[in-house]
Amino acid sequence: MKKYILFILILIAIFYSSGQTYEEQSLIPDLKRWLPEKPFNGVLASLQISYWGQIVSIEERGYYQFIEFLIRKSAHIVTFGVVAVSIFIITKRYLLSFIITVGIAAIDEYHQSLTGGRTPSIQDVFLDTFGAFLALFIIYLIRYFQLHKKSRLFKQT
Repeated sequence: MKKYILFILILIAIFYSSGQTYEEQSLIPDLKRWLPEKPFNGVLASLQISYWGQIVSIEERGYYQFIEFLIRKSAHIVTFGVVAVSIFIITKRYLLSFIITVGIAAIDEYHQSLTGGRTPSIQDVFLDTFGAFLALFIIYLIRYFQLHKKSRLFKQT
């Protein structure tokens, strides 16, 4: 039962989050309070991100909106990486964990379409998919090197 807890908690958090309007989720008031001096402005001012046909930058969106964009998109990658890991803990299968995570990402975007002021985005599903892939790949690498480290120890004795 313990191995299901992380999975259930993250699903509840995702469902709750995608049921909130943009205004309810906005980080901008907090960012203005936490970063009143715009400490990363110099570093980020030259950064432009091409995001599905649009340029996202401080110049295009403004300082706080750009920071919020970076946080939100990073949250997609991290959150769905955690989803994939939690499913892997349950199933011990990479492909199944990946497929279920992508399905959850698609359902999450559909759920957002039912929420006022939210726009579902296939691009966000791609970010979620990348997060799942990245997390599962890291698990694979860790397990691979652990296995090979053990096999080398046995060969040396």
